[in-house]
Amino acid sequence: MADGILASVGVLIPGLPNDVAAGILASLPVSHHARLRATCRAWRALLSTPPSVLAAWGLRRPRHLLCLFPQDPSLMPPYLFDPSTLAWLPLPTIPCSPHAYGLSNFVPVAAGACLYVLGGSHFDARAYPVDRPVPSAAAHRLDLSCSPPAWARLPDMLCPRGSFACAAVGGGPGDQILVAGGGSRHSMFPSDGSRVRSVERYDSGSGEWKAEAAMPRDRAGCTGWVCGGREGEEDEFWVMGGYGEYRTLGGVFRADVYYRDGVVMGLRSRKWRAIGEMWQEGERRKLGPIAVVDGEDGDTPAVFMLDQNDIFRYNMQSNCWVKEVTLRRKILGGEPCGFVAMDGELHVLTSTMPPFNPAELRRLPKKKATIELQAYDPRKRQWRLLTITAPFCSSVDFNVAALCTIRL
Repeated sequence: MADGILASVGVLIPGLPNDVAAGILASLPVSHHARLRATCRAWRALLSTPPSVLAAWGLRRPRHLLCLFPQDPSLMPPYLFDPSTLAWLPLPTIPCSPHAYGLSNFVPVAAGACLYVLGGSHFDARAYPVDRPVPSAAAHRLDLSCSPPAWARLPDMLCPRGSFACAAVGGGPGDQILVAGGGSRHSMFPSDGSRVRSVERYDSGSGEWKAEAAMPRDRAGCTGWVCGGREGEEDEFWVMGGYGEYRTLGGVFRADVYYRDGVVMGLRSRKWRAIGEMWQEGERRKLGPIAVVDGEDGDTPAVFMLDQNDIFRYNMQSNCWVKEVTLRRKILGGEPCGFVAMDGELHVLTSTMPPFNPAELRRLPKKKATIELQAYDPRKRQWRLLTITAPFCSSVDFNVAALCTIRL
């Protein structure tokens, strides 16, 4: 199929066979394709093909890309970042709602060549009182195999939620997405909000949400990931950390009680089992950001946690966190950061610009935002340090920004 299409587009690069020229052009960063399409008709025909299709033809090696949501995706476009070429690609914004605004604590997740944005907490002009956030059940999907890509509205989740555990299952046309827990907490009200324990599964084949067995107790602000079982064993959906109950300080202020344990659901049996506490009281306040490095040849994935300036590896046998390494560049206390895994490496992202204060309208940011990236390879135990210039001017507040990775 690829040979027939390459023969029909004409000569790509004079003096080179079309298959060689197509491999050269397809290996260029995705963010440059739009400018290169204007070169000639042959280049336009080839570079208008989605990257996932080029990879299926063997013209492009699949690679992990970072998807960054700096703010509400209906107001500011998300961006794809290629760490191998340091190239950025803006994505379209989600269609705005005439009633909802200020979306926060939504969860992005990638399944195949599709990017999903699920749930969150926002303000709704139809709700009462107007100044209190409510959870969202909205679900949107961006199919990056289409050209040009556009967001599609999916059926709403059965239970509105934000700050929940989420993971994708499968890698084919029948991808599924699992969501568990969550609540209505908004970034503007960090000590308020509801909690839920319900679990749902979205089937991309049928386009429906189905309820699953609920977790043993309410859990919001948790992290989820899927662990592939060995031969003869079922895959499992792990949910760690989060908060549920709260205690009152001075009889007035509410303080969250963070969980030190987790729960695991078998994807075939649909039954939950509890895992014990992963650290002792006083060792740390709560579970830090989690990044999962996929195992090779069916091996168990490696799970890592960022706790202040240290990276810990999770030991499933002993149910504890073991220190792996210390960051090369220390993060100031309380400074937010991003933590993701791409191509077998752990990436720690911090903003080098102070956050923008909307009240100071006279001092609008003019310089491009810069992001410091520390990449650590657990296999080689080596570090790489990069400073990236973002394509937007406002600084990235990782307390609000959302991150995920997609393989294209």
